[in-house]
Amino acid sequence: MARDYLKKATLTSRSDATDVHDTVVKILSDIEAGGDAVALEYAAKFDKYDGNVLLTAEEIEAACALVPDKLKADIQFAHDNVKRFAEMQKTTVAEVEFEVVPGLIAGQKAIPVDAAGCYAPGGRYSHVASAIMTVTTAKVAGCRHITACSPPRPGVGVAPAIVYAAHISGADQIMAMGGVQGVAAMTFGLFGLPKANILVGPGNQFVAEAKRILFGRVGIDMIAGPTDSLILADTTADPHIVATDLVSQAEHGYNSPVWLVTDDRALAEDVMARVPGLIDDLPDLNRENAFAAWRDYAEVIVCDDREEMAATSDDYAPEHLTVQAEDLDWWLDRLTCYGSLFLGEETTVSYGDKAAGTNHVLPTSGAANYTGGLSVHKYMKIVTWQRATREGAKPVAEATARISRLEGMEGHARAADVRLAKYFPDETFDLTANG
Repeated sequence: MARDYLKKATLTSRSDATDVHDTVVKILSDIEAGGDAVALEYAAKFDKYDGNVLLTAEEIEAACALVPDKLKADIQFAHDNVKRFAEMQKTTVAEVEFEVVPGLIAGQKAIPVDAAGCYAPGGRYSHVASAIMTVTTAKVAGCRHITACSPPRPGVGVAPAIVYAAHISGADQIMAMGGVQGVAAMTFGLFGLPKANILVGPGNQFVAEAKRILFGRVGIDMIAGPTDSLILADTTADPHIVATDLVSQAEHGYNSPVWLVTDDRALAEDVMARVPGLIDDLPDLNRENAFAAWRDYAEVIVCDDREEMAATSDDYAPEHLTVQAEDLDWWLDRLTCYGSLFLGEETTVSYGDKAAGTNHVLPTSGAANYTGGLSVHKYMKIVTWQRATREGAKPVAEATARISRLEGMEGHARAADVRLAKYFPDETFDLTANG
């Protein structure tokens, strides 16, 4: 493909990844060995907070009282949308049974995990939406116990809006502890919490590495890197909207890639000319993040036609994918690799990040090639069962015995043999591997 890069990234989401593995391994090992006391030591060191780890009902009520009514209404609106969407998703997993062969019935059940640990970042920004996205979906899935965990700020504690969001979304406990120590506390069942069966939610590189190391002994949603976004735009797109959307995602962090893919060189040049001014107009921290992300990680690519644009997008497999182009149905049918898709100027990634109802915990760094984002399904185990009449199991037993012997697994074969001998004593079966 003839991709023309008007702007090429000097770095990628992986190129400046800090090696935090050894640090995280030590913290996890120390906390697992030392329990609550060591977790509190790390909390004092990193969180610089000495209040209650598990918020009391009175503390939750007091935090909720600090949230303005207008913000409460917005949080409730977002929660309602996420809840309704999750409830719809849950209906797509049915408990079924099916007669595989006459007399042999197999089925599936969807069983929610028992305990979920939901992490909501609270450092650079207070991720109120993350508390809504993670706790609400766990509640809809039917998890018996949900812990919401967020890093406290010195002398303040967990941001009141995060407390309110987690509370109305259905958290059973709210924990004021951040980083690796918070993840460890949920995994190991510290402070009287049940051990988490699954850890979900975004976090910094230390949280991501902790989840990577702990995966296997606990389930995780995904291992997330820096957030990334790609916009597909044709000649009908509004360059000011496109530029604004790119900048809105670049503010996430200094290493958050944003990409523009278009078949209109004039549009690309117009967008590139607008971005610096839009970045300069942001508040200080947001401006610093967006400036670095645009300088080091952003790309602008001109393609020959929309098929080449779509193929380019699929190669990048972005976390967020926006289409601002004609014939939206064509794009919906053609595109295959993305975490969440936003079709048309009337939608934007910001809607999905905050209040539209779809989940914002999504695959990054190309992981959309093989997985989707957080959903109610992530909290549910799809398990199978079977039952049979003796006659119905008869051909299955014969095939099982012969296949097992061919594989050299005599014990498996005999489990079938004894049933045939018990249920059909007057019959003779050829159960040898070679016929």
